[in-house]
Amino acid sequence: MNLESLLTDRLARSFAAVAGGPVDPVVRRSRHADFQAEAALSLARRLGRAPREIAAEVVERAALADLCSSVAVSGPGFVNLTVAEDLLGTLLSRMAADPRLGVPTATTPETVVVDYSAPNVAKEMHVGHLRSTVIGDATARLLEWLGHRVVRANHLGDWGTPFGMLIEHLADLGESTAAEELSIGDLDSFYKGARAKFDADQAFRRRARERVVALQGGDESTLRLWRLLVAESESYFLAVYDRLDVLLTRADFVGESHYNPMLGPVTDELDQLGLLVESGDAACAFPPGFPGRDGEPVPLIVRKRDGGYGYAATDLAALRYRTRELGATRLLYVVGVPQRQHFEMVYAVARQAGWLRPPTRAEHVGFGLVLGPDGRKLASRAGDSVKLVDLLDEAVARAAALARQKNPNLETAAAAELGRAIGIGAVKYADLSADRTRDYVFDWDRMLALSGNTAPYLQYAHARIRSIFRRAGRTAPQDGVPMNLFQPPLAVRRRARSDAVCERRAVQVEKGSISIVEPAERALALELLDFGAVVGAVERTLEFHRLAGHLYAVAVAFSGFFEQCPVLRAEPAVRESRLVLCDLTARVLRQGLHLLGIAAPERM
Repeated sequence: MNLESLLTDRLARSFAAVAGGPVDPVVRRSRHADFQAEAALSLARRLGRAPREIAAEVVERAALADLCSSVAVSGPGFVNLTVAEDLLGTLLSRMAADPRLGVPTATTPETVVVDYSAPNVAKEMHVGHLRSTVIGDATARLLEWLGHRVVRANHLGDWGTPFGMLIEHLADLGESTAAEELSIGDLDSFYKGARAKFDADQAFRRRARERVVALQGGDESTLRLWRLLVAESESYFLAVYDRLDVLLTRADFVGESHYNPMLGPVTDELDQLGLLVESGDAACAFPPGFPGRDGEPVPLIVRKRDGGYGYAATDLAALRYRTRELGATRLLYVVGVPQRQHFEMVYAVARQAGWLRPPTRAEHVGFGLVLGPDGRKLASRAGDSVKLVDLLDEAVARAAALARQKNPNLETAAAAELGRAIGIGAVKYADLSADRTRDYVFDWDRMLALSGNTAPYLQYAHARIRSIFRRAGRTAPQDGVPMNLFQPPLAVRRRARSDAVCERRAVQVEKGSISIVEPAERALALELLDFGAVVGAVERTLEFHRLAGHLYAVAVAFSGFFEQCPVLRAEPAVRESRLVLCDLTARVLRQGLHLLGIAAPERM
């Protein structure tokens, strides 16, 4: 239980005794103390008493001696709470001894499907794919770390009428020539070549339409060409994912074609349930609560008159498959905000059909646009969409140049490695540190700055801590292994490989004493102890800017601690305590950045 929860639990009892019923104490962080309870103000009218009088009685009844060194009424009726130094030290010691930093795994793990990235076959990924890929990857990382079974679903656009012209263009070029063109990642040229022929050549257009019929009819030669097209596109996508350092693999590709055999049965089931209505040229569902501008219900097109299926049919089939076959109880769709109504209508129809029953739920994890400095959708100088590969390459090049500028003696390989960690991290953090539901401006100078709320600033804070241990002649533990307070300074520690080793280390750390005396130590302690609560909140809301903001607050607090509290020059007992605090800070920064999909370099 984190500090805020401990204080809330204790104060809730006192407020309930004063109010005669349950009351949320409304405990928040405060500039005037460590925490502040605000509930007395809202209770004043209900109880017909002055808020300061209510607050004073709550303080008198509260049993907080073991938690707080000071409890006082301030202002119109706030209860200011200063946490006891001994408690801070105890909680920090427990957190430092825990390989999971005090963050428990889920008591009831769920199967969670995360639908994200979703590029189209034979089309290059552009900046429009950045947000879905980065947010989806962070979502999968976080939920997996918390113990949930995560199914990554890369809903590939690999089916539909455009594939007639693409397959026919492939056949015209010849398989080897087409495969070579696709293998170098020039998917846009391939697609544009097919489009140009389709628009200009009537004979090609006829053959392309015949290919669509052959593809949908299961013609083996056409399917073989289609598989080649899909495979080469997937290889390109995987190269982009590797460059972006996201965890999607070939096994995560689940294209629209996967659901094609399910479209008929899904449509039949909806029809049997009375959820489909013939409207104009299509069979549509009309879920309640979605009126159009004219006040009439908005249709969700499931099947067209010609027998073809709309996107809604595929989305409904995917949802039914994920709940029935995969056993998912939480479905997350990381798709842009403009698609919100479409997915909400899909969810509504699924609920009507009985495919979404509590506790199973579907959530639209919406996001805004990436804007250029002019406030418009980010585009190249020619006005085209910015290729994601080009953007990532530029990020790495800029970061590597900055690294060489800061350290001219840096070797070429080291500069390249550092440039990748900083450049890719900067791009991801700029995205994740913004409120995902809003647009944000892509600004190279701001995202690569070593100051402010940026990835390089957090990475530098981590690297600075690692340098403290190098100067001390110690190799600080990594990857969640707690620091051993009693390890001889020159010994080289190994990563704990088993729970037994972790438990032994935990016992040793518990015997050590973390002293919180200086104001800068207290400020850092309070930020570190908030890590678990922030992770828990992000698990529910998937608002990653809150995790980013927390990591930034930790880094800022550490900077203040580093400037005001000597570590290596302190007396032995204080030095050991502060080294544990440094180690814990590095672990929180490293784990937090990992959850965001960002590397934490050892040196910068």
